Amino acid sequence: MRKVIVSTLISLDGYHEGPGKNVMALPFDAGFSAYNVERLRTADTLQLGRRSFEEFRNYWPGVADDASQDAVEREISRHNTAIEKLVVSDTLTAERTRPWHDTTRIVSRAEARAAAAELRDGDGGDILVFGSRTMWNALLVAGLVDELHVMVGPALLGAGTPVFDGPSPVALRLLESRVLDGSQLVLTRYAAAG
Repeated sequence: MRKVIVSTLISLDGYHEGPGKNVMALPFDAGFSAYNVERLRTADTLQLGRRSFEEFRNYWPGVADDASQDAVEREISRHNTAIEKLVVSDTLTAERTRPWHDTTRIVSRAEARAAAAELRDGDGGDILVFGSRTMWNALLVAGLVDELHVMVGPALLGAGTPVFDGPSPVALRLLESRVLDGSQLVLTRYAAAG
């Protein structure tokens, strides 16, 4: 059985993105990318919602060959391009997945839980979720997330999208808490207690 790992960055006051869905309001630093490339090295599947997939598809493909980017960002780009992707969407079409059409499978929201469970029960590396808060909130409530890796950054946004708005509480068990090397981000890793 594979692990489903959600890796997310939040503000100190618990926001997944700032006002107006501005993800760039979050306190990114080099520790964020360094930690995420570690996660990508252990994964062989990315599971994303449509919006996160489109943001990734629009940004990451060209980074691998961009000499102005640092080595970590270029490695993330290569992993994101090569890795299998499962995208949960009722509106995305195969034509809109280019240049990642060969590594992308789309499932509807109605099929998302069954597809996630099937992937999780299979063989292979980790299934990694970046962004995609609405999707992973539903998977967490359904018991289909094994670990939640939360990077808490030094910012108070005061408003935005909260990291969790599930219909019921979810118990978690702390696995680890530490400051990321060379970073101001505090990593807290949790296992789903159920």
